[in-house]
Amino acid sequence: MSAANQDIANELAEAIKAAVRKRTPLTITGSGSKRFYTGEAAGEKLDVTGHRGIVSYEPTELVITARAGTPLAEIETALADKGQMLAFEPPYFGPAATLGGTIACGFSGPRRPYAGAARDHVLGARLINGRGEILHFGGEVMKNVAGYDVSRLMVGARGTLGVLLEISLKVLPKPAREITLGFATTVDKAIATMNTWSAQPLPLSAACHVDDTLYVRLSGSELGVQAARAKLGGKALDKSDEFWGDIREHRHGFFQGDAPLWRLSVPPATASMDLPGQWLLDWGGAQRWLRSDAPAADIRRETETAGGHATLFRRAGQNGASFHPLPPAVAALQQNLKRAFDPEGRLNVA
Repeated sequence: MSAANQDIANELAEAIKAAVRKRTPLTITGSGSKRFYTGEAAGEKLDVTGHRGIVSYEPTELVITARAGTPLAEIETALADKGQMLAFEPPYFGPAATLGGTIACGFSGPRRPYAGAARDHVLGARLINGRGEILHFGGEVMKNVAGYDVSRLMVGARGTLGVLLEISLKVLPKPAREITLGFATTVDKAIATMNTWSAQPLPLSAACHVDDTLYVRLSGSELGVQAARAKLGGKALDKSDEFWGDIREHRHGFFQGDAPLWRLSVPPATASMDLPGQWLLDWGGAQRWLRSDAPAADIRRETETAGGHATLFRRAGQNGASFHPLPPAVAALQQNLKRAFDPEGRLNVA
């Protein structure tokens, strides 16, 4: 770590120690691109955007380490220059999106079911806990099995367990060929088809159903993609990258409008659900987006019956996402983790 960035890390640690002494809560503040999801926490702002830059990148090792304030665009540009990518295809939700915000929210894009989630690609992390201590977990190699996998606990924790300083990620080569095929079909037939194809040796990298059309993306070698296309049929989409970018960034017409946006996580083979509203099925049916004014209790009850959970992802006037209530045992575990990492409860307290 450079002297300048070490100074920034030390300043952030001292700010946390001061907040503990003053009994003042802190809001970890980055680019703000995910604020609709994290909400506006109480207390003083702790600006982490100055802690940025790629620390190391070893293309032959498929590993990159970057500071949490580094823009995603900077990281993806560096990877693209070497023909590589972040395999979990993270959404930005804003041009200034940073690596830290993406990992803290645990966001993954359409490639998630086939290449893994953000959590699956985190190898290690440096962070500051709620005592102002700088800690290092994990490593910068793919084979790292020593100790507890604390670094992956930070994925989706929304900054409640610590301030991320650096993250090491596994990356993958970009596919040589990629196409998207469209099939006019009903939602129930699409669910059955997506699950059937997922069990076959096909180079799938995305699958969603919207507007009575099933879209599947094939990624891999030229020969592999062409063979899969010949087997599946369908109509090739002219602007494949643009389509999946619109799904990932919520620019698609489905996501426009004022109706509350729900994110449902259910087993991918779950049949179409008896809830009013508009649907978009992503992740091969495992992630289902619902635009609906139905009562929250009804949506969550139906989702629980299917063996999943529902999050009110975005709603006008809402301060952050509204998450599905946790079972008592899981809630107790989360509270214990919070006390271990942030015993005074100073970080990102709602």
